Amino acid sequence: MSSDQLRDLLAGTGAVVRESVRLSELTTLRVGGPALVAECGSTEALVATVRALDTAGVRVLLLAGGSNLLIDDAGFDGVVVRVGNAGVELGADSVLAEAGANWDEVVATTVAAGFGGLECLSGIPGSAGATPVQNVGAYGVEVAALLRRVRLLDRETGAVRWVEPAELGFGYRTSVLKHRDDAVVLAVEFALDPTGASAPLRYGELAKVLGAGEGETRPAADVRAEVLRLRAGKGMVLDTADHDTWSAGSFFTNPVVSADQLPRVLAAIATHLGDEVKVPTYPAPDGTKLSAGWLIERAGFAKGFPDEQAAARLSTKHTLALTNRGTASAADIVALARTVRAGVLERFGVMLEPEPVTVGLTL
Repeated sequence: MSSDQLRDLLAGTGAVVRESVRLSELTTLRVGGPALVAECGSTEALVATVRALDTAGVRVLLLAGGSNLLIDDAGFDGVVVRVGNAGVELGADSVLAEAGANWDEVVATTVAAGFGGLECLSGIPGSAGATPVQNVGAYGVEVAALLRRVRLLDRETGAVRWVEPAELGFGYRTSVLKHRDDAVVLAVEFALDPTGASAPLRYGELAKVLGAGEGETRPAADVRAEVLRLRAGKGMVLDTADHDTWSAGSFFTNPVVSADQLPRVLAAIATHLGDEVKVPTYPAPDGTKLSAGWLIERAGFAKGFPDEQAAARLSTKHTLALTNRGTASAADIVALARTVRAGVLERFGVMLEPEPVTVGLTL
């Protein structure tokens, strides 16, 4: 379908159509080729646009904050629907955010209004609608623990309905919404603590700087300030001037190793690093969680790998972020990811799984 035909198709949806938009302008990794973009500034426009494109059989890529996407250099052959509905409404003990709302602004709004609950998720780039898709989590708190409901557009039936968390199949950095495209998140609602107390502090580094014991709470505003400070020190708060933040955040998820695989993995670590090395491990529902960053660094990939001349490098602040130093292509990011993943697998027998959603390419 030509661009003129697409414009005609979307004329009555409320979307603003732009042609030949470089998707690198819309993602935090700042890579991705050209595409036709339909900007949807309201929920009504978003629903109408997706319905029209689906009815016409046009390929759709939904994009909001662009913080968890790695898009091919060739761009996208279809229509990129930009999720721009951004309303935020506070209730007596909850917050309702439309899908396109900036996530950190949602958190800031709740904390400023005297609510607790979301403060450990401060500084995470992206949109509110993306948070349940990958069960966003940080500093001991996950979206699944706070989510009340999600408003979804069913692309097969065209129906819009509220969905309870039990229907979303949450797991570590995943849900039934990730890696499928038959539903569109329109809004999310989270439970909040009206007393202003934070969520129980489970992350040791954060609890320590706040002088708290594990499971204790602190004022949400104090916790938010420390989380932002810690994230900034790791290059995990967006800053145009800092190439360490030109990333998709943590590129690999922390691997969960089953009980029968763990002895083999620990033996491989001991072989390469010595019997006395202390391996950071954490209990997980399906086994034992290891630190991806720790494995990457011990496999020989230091901060800033491979060197200062590389267009794509590991962050100079921590090894879990793959960064664009200003001129990287998607192919550069993919090559670096493959090198790191292969090195960890060869040395320790652990396959790292990428966290970002890939479009038009595979790792």
